[in-house]
Amino acid sequence: MTIVPTTCSTAPRPRRGNAFAGIAAALALFLIALGAAAAPAKDALSSDDKACLQCHARPDLEKTLGDGRQLSLAIAPRAFANSVHASSGCDGCHSDIDLKTHGKARQAIASRRAFALAQMETCRDCHQKTMRQYEDSVHSALVRAGSDKAPLCTDCHDPHTTRSSREQASGQAQALPCRNCHQAITLAFAQSVHGKGGDEALVCTDCHRTHDIKPAGVGDGLRSECLSCHKDAASTHAQWLPNAPRHLEAVSCPACHSPGTTRRVNLRLYEGATPQPAGRVGVPTFVKLPDAAGAGSGLDARALWSMLQEFNREAGKGKIALRGRLEVQTGVQAHQLAAKSLALSDCDTCHRQGAASFQSVTISMAGPDGLPLRRDASSGVLTSIESVRAVGGFYAIGSTRIWLLDVLLALSLAAGILIPGTHLAMKLYFKRRRERGQPAHAAGPAGGESDNRR
Repeated sequence: MTIVPTTCSTAPRPRRGNAFAGIAAALALFLIALGAAAAPAKDALSSDDKACLQCHARPDLEKTLGDGRQLSLAIAPRAFANSVHASSGCDGCHSDIDLKTHGKARQAIASRRAFALAQMETCRDCHQKTMRQYEDSVHSALVRAGSDKAPLCTDCHDPHTTRSSREQASGQAQALPCRNCHQAITLAFAQSVHGKGGDEALVCTDCHRTHDIKPAGVGDGLRSECLSCHKDAASTHAQWLPNAPRHLEAVSCPACHSPGTTRRVNLRLYEGATPQPAGRVGVPTFVKLPDAAGAGSGLDARALWSMLQEFNREAGKGKIALRGRLEVQTGVQAHQLAAKSLALSDCDTCHRQGAASFQSVTISMAGPDGLPLRRDASSGVLTSIESVRAVGGFYAIGSTRIWLLDVLLALSLAAGILIPGTHLAMKLYFKRRRERGQPAHAAGPAGGESDNRR
């Protein structure tokens, strides 16, 4: 009787083991198939591409350029097979190569930079919209201005290994090519609230876009990027900050959210009824403007007013004006954003006489390449009576104190009180005199009048 349950209990075990084995085998086959789909082998390439790679797969394949440097011609087959350009094949970008003479006739290439510039026209064949965005960027403006450091297509994208934008979007900020040129900023950003990861993690392209990158110092574009995520900024600031809309307009976000940094007042030239950053108008005047206040001290109030007059003669009366903005001094500081709890909230930081934030003043406008042109100004332009017409749009109570305006304000207040007070006193005085003289005339106005008539 004891044998029956033993037999029944042991009978299912072989079947369970077979089931586990079957599941494991199926999972292994699935992973192998998934790996094969995710990582195409060299066999996925066309026969023409394989023919090219017979030479170009050699890691030591190089070409000596006109400047004496070496250009690597090696291409990793698997990386190319996994790239977005694999479907186009080699001749998709190198259709100018004649296979009959390729490798036999010498082709002169002046430098890597010259080769990369020439190849950008090949990129345009497929990426027309992207190229239009790039040509409207600060990077392209620098290229046109002759910079040999401004990034070209191949500085950010290796055409033989480029993956899809979706795959690239899953990477971290450190994986982006921005750090190749902006190392100090990348390091500062990595330690910021947006660079440490978590719910507030961002990458460069979240704020600066990918191809149509604008100059950070011109316009209000980056503030708009902040507000695109922090949509409740106006309402939350209004809970504790007096005149919050004016502060959000005249103070850049990093000026308060990057504590410990140095700040400056930047007076930016704007034009038009709807203020836009002033561009080419007045650029030669701005660049050649003499330092009227003496070497090293920057533009004084009189020179600033003269400059505005000169610009308005070129652009039309009243079109050019100044708008002040409190900013941090450097791009590195602008990326050192701290947690919200560490943001400056002490009004005395700015609203006190001699505040450090108002000791550094610059004048700026957009240059021909889109980058801001800056001139130092003396801190006195914010407190001089001669600057009233120039910087009337920027006044910080308790900090940019113009003493003569204070005197005039006191006099106007005194006059506002004294004149009505004097008028009231005179009115009461004459009223009392009339009241004292009333009994003499009250004997009967009618009778008096009749006596006079008689």
